[in-house]
Amino acid sequence: MNNDMSIFSLIAEASFVVQLVMLILLAASVMSWTFILAKRKELKTAVQMTEQFEQVFWASKDLAELYQRTDNKGANMHAVEHIFTAGYKEFSRMNSIADMTAASKVENAERSMRIVLARETAKLDESLPFLATVGSTSPYVGLFGTVWGIMNSFRALSTVKQATLAQVAPGIAEALIATAIGLFAAIPAVVAYNRFNTGIEQLTNRYEMFIEEFIVLLQRQAHS
Repeated sequence: MNNDMSIFSLIAEASFVVQLVMLILLAASVMSWTFILAKRKELKTAVQMTEQFEQVFWASKDLAELYQRTDNKGANMHAVEHIFTAGYKEFSRMNSIADMTAASKVENAERSMRIVLARETAKLDESLPFLATVGSTSPYVGLFGTVWGIMNSFRALSTVKQATLAQVAPGIAEALIATAIGLFAAIPAVVAYNRFNTGIEQLTNRYEMFIEEFIVLLQRQAHS
């Protein structure tokens, strides 16, 4: 076995199974970082757009005019704008029906907004299951590579009359690299998952609060 103990040399000298485990873990790490950067940007944009729209919403004196301006954005609307347009559109439709009670108008508007809220929350949750999977399984995948590598090292030593530390160390070192890579993939994924989960929960609560506040305004309009 090569006595070169550099990381790249140890990886090159590892068995095919251990190398395959390392490759899988590196691919998982790259994918998780791609998701992490994209989700971070997505949540940051969502918070900024929510703050901007809430400022415009509370400064607006004409909800009908705000609805027209927001609805004209089409596919460029963000989550809170989708919630607002869905609620106001349904309220306006119910308001045109003469025999609808005020409570029914508001109830239908609220139902429409909560459907959109569920859809937007599902979008925010995308990629989180992957991060959770990487965070929970990567250490075990790395450990499998380590166990396999150590097992092969001791099998090779079974044919040697006298085993020395110099003969054992490289095989154990190359096997332990698999565990290190597993932790390298898992730790950022777990941290990101917990952080994003908290961020999404806070954002969802903000949407919920907006719905409740908007319902109060619709109730006033319905009884006016």
